[in-house]
Amino acid sequence: MNILLHPTYFPSISHYTALLQAETITFEIEDNFQKQTNRNRMYVYSPNGIQMLNIPLKHSKEEHQKFKDTKIEDAFDWQKNHFKSLEAAYRTSPFFEFFEDDIRPIFEKKHNFMMDLNFEIFEIINACLGITLPYNTTKEYFHDVEHFTDFRPLVNGKKDTFINEAYTQVFNEKKGFIPNLSILDLLFNEGRHSKTYLLEQKL
Repeated sequence: MNILLHPTYFPSISHYTALLQAETITFEIEDNFQKQTNRNRMYVYSPNGIQMLNIPLKHSKEEHQKFKDTKIEDAFDWQKNHFKSLEAAYRTSPFFEFFEDDIRPIFEKKHNFMMDLNFEIFEIINACLGITLPYNTTKEYFHDVEHFTDFRPLVNGKKDTFINEAYTQVFNEKKGFIPNLSILDLLFNEGRHSKTYLLEQKL
């Protein structure tokens, strides 16, 4: 299958299931920015249940600003807060320490554009999974597309109803299994087995 989807902030498990099962990957980079999507947020399993981590963005005066032109607001210490949240959620998981040195630089380096950060994260996660995923990018925006399986709606976490098979999560005994969190939840709990797991899921 040839898929079309958005680059997102530490993508969801549904996102990575689509990526690993695709024959070709094309990322949408000509879309307008939309609020309240996974372009700049991810969901993790905190000690209190599901937690959203959101990156603040600079607001443009333009009515229709492209996502690739959207800048990160650096007036807030989001990096420190996000990494502390990840530590609280996953420090006791089987593989947090194994991948910590790969993930930490994201939260120590200054980034200007949200889309650039998402592509950098994509490469880091692929390295952690031990995979290579070649991709293309769009040259213009089309509302309807032919010759692609359109996974762009996955960017909207509230509309993404994908339920992946259960695996052991850190706080299972407290809150039970929570599906379709950030790929980090799978990676920290399952390690390199995550690749096999993703290939077995059904979208």
